[in-house]
Parts: sequence; C-alpha cells; structure tokens
Amino acid sequence: MTDATTDTAGTVDTAGTVHVEGRILEPGRPGGTGEGPEAADILASTRKLVDPELRRAIETLPGSLRRVALYHFGWEYADGTPAAGSAGKAIRPALVLTAARALGGDPAGAVRAAAAVELVHNFTLLHDDVMDRDTTRRHRPTAWTVFGDADAILTGDALQALAQRMLAEDPHPGAPAAAARLAGCVMELCAGQHADCALERRGPDEVTLDECLATAEAKTGALLGCACALGAVYAGAELDEVDSLDGFGREAGLAFQLIDDVIGIWGDPHRTGKPAGADLAARKKSLPVVAALASGTPAAAELAELYDRPPGGTESAPEHAARAALAVERAGGRDWAQAHAADRMSRAIGQLAVAVPDPEAAGGLLALAEFVTRRTY
Repeated sequence: MTDATTDTAGTVDTAGTVHVEGRILEPGRPGGTGEGPEAADILASTRKLVDPELRRAIETLPGSLRRVALYHFGWEYADGTPAAGSAGKAIRPALVLTAARALGGDPAGAVRAAAAVELVHNFTLLHDDVMDRDTTRRHRPTAWTVFGDADAILTGDALQALAQRMLAEDPHPGAPAAAARLAGCVMELCAGQHADCALERRGPDEVTLDECLATAEAKTGALLGCACALGAVYAGAELDEVDSLDGFGREAGLAFQLIDDVIGIWGDPHRTGKPAGADLAARKKSLPVVAALASGTPAAAELAELYDRPPGGTESAPEHAARAALAVERAGGRDWAQAHAADRMSRAIGQLAVAVPDPEAAGGLLALAEFVTRRTY
C-alpha cells in the first residue's frame, strides 16, 4: 500500500501500519490493530454474545426456511444434521458492539441490534449468490445450489424481516431509531446491487471508476457504516457522533471492498473458499479491473479485448482468468486498489477521530477496521 494521510487522523503506511496523532498502532501490540490478538478477541467475544441470539431468532422461522438458514449459517448440513461450520467472521456485529463500547455504552444491551445487522448481511449474501451464480461460500456449496433459487431468495427475505422484528421487539430506547436506520440501509443495499447489475450489462469502456466506487459504497460501505451507527445509537450518542461513526464504517467498508476485489482476483481458493479467478471468468467489473481499464495503457486495451470475448470460447475459463489477471496487474489495477484502500482507511480514521477522539477508546474500532484491510490472500 502507498502512504495516505488525513489532516486530523493519521496515516496508513506501506506496511499497513496505522499512525494516529503520532501514535503507532501495529498488529499484536497492546492497543494495536489488525489481525493481531485484539481484533481476534473482539470477533471471538462477539460470536459468543451474538450467535445464541441469532440461533434463537432463526429457530422462530417456518420449518422450510429455517432449514435453509441453518445450512447457510453453517450450523446444519443439507440433510438437517448438526454441523460445526463457520457462520462468518462477525465483523458487522462486532462493529455494533465495539462502537457502543467506544461511546460509553453497554455492549450487552446492543446484542439484538448486532444480531439484526448480521441477519441483514446474510440476507444480502443469499440474494447475491443467486444473482451472481456463485457456487461456493464459506468452503461449502451455496444455499441456492443445494435448495434451489426460490428457497434461497425466500430465506433471504425472511432474514431481513426477522432483523426488523428483532428491533421492533427490543425494549431498548434506541431501537426505533436503529430500526429506521437499518431499513434505510437495506434500501441503499438494494439500490447498490441494482446499480451493480446494471454495470455488468455495460461494455468495458462504458463504466467509470466513480460509478463503481459509488456502487461499492452502497453495497458494502453502507452496512458497515450502519453497524457502527447502530452501536452509537444504542450508546445514546448525539446525532453528529452517530453520523461520524457511520462515515467511519463507510470508508472502512470501501477499503474492505477494494481488498476483497483484489482477493477475488489473486486470492488462494483454499483461504477464500471461492474458485480462483471466478470474477474475471465472469467478466465482473470489480474495482481493480475498472481502474486497469481506465489506465490508457496497452495492458488496458488487452484487458478490454479479453472482457469483450464471450465465455465459452476456445480458451478455458482458468486460462482466460490468468491472462486477465496479468493484464489487470500490468495496467496498474492491483496497485491502484491497494493504494486507494490505504487512502480510504485514512479517511475512516479521520471520521472516527471526530466521534471518539480518545485513541484508547477508539482502539477496538481501529482494530476491526484494519483487520478487514489486512486480510491475507
């Protein structure tokens, strides 16, 4: 990553280390950030608090939908027998609880809000897998490949409704405002997905970086921002603090998406749980690809020609993906994505400093933000 700075917060240097007001926050150091013990501990403790609430909520679903949901979360096999699979890293519910703590609230009182955010996240995953025809998630077949499109879509719908019901039934004084924010976020997520689908139907030379960044903010940044905002709401924070934490999550979400797009091209399938080069084989206009296409280089022209080719020609999908990945890298798409992720992290830290100026109080949120941008391939 390249250096990126903000006036109020600090920098993210070439090693990914965060510097805030002269203080260095490194993975594994006390008060540090990244994939070190602090982030891991936050995520593990979040799972312990939120998973029981999620399970209780999912158990209230009608039987057929409950079966699909339990499979999707990794808690059952397709035949209904218990499984010990992963339900994901719990980044979004962790942001809810950590934001509440950072602003002086009680994280235990925000568990329902954290579970609601995780339900909405999984509603989007179920629907995205159907629309993108992704066949693998979390190292197992996606729900639509096992149960069919209709069951996966309807289960996603049910998870979204369940999230709203959890907030509607929560006696916490912040629940009504949280429900309104989450509903608005769902509409933004849907608009972002709609824009993404529309972009995929356009030619490689008809898509701009600004459009792709706006779509990524709606699809990914919105929910991370909402998660942080809900934690602030449950802590009784003022509106400007809530909005600043929303901005923090959005910027961190864009950094997350940039790194996720890089991993989607160059990631190790054994780590990611997804086939290598699947985005390239599907001609997906991810951020590194669009940056490469806009570079005006000979490699950009080569990439455009590769993207214009319809799938199923004489070249196999892995061969096409390998050639496209090399073209993206030669055109500067990979370097741009990593540099822009650093810049977005720096902006995120600036937003966080407005709401939580004390670095010690902000440490947990910084840990989670850097965790999502320091993922390994």
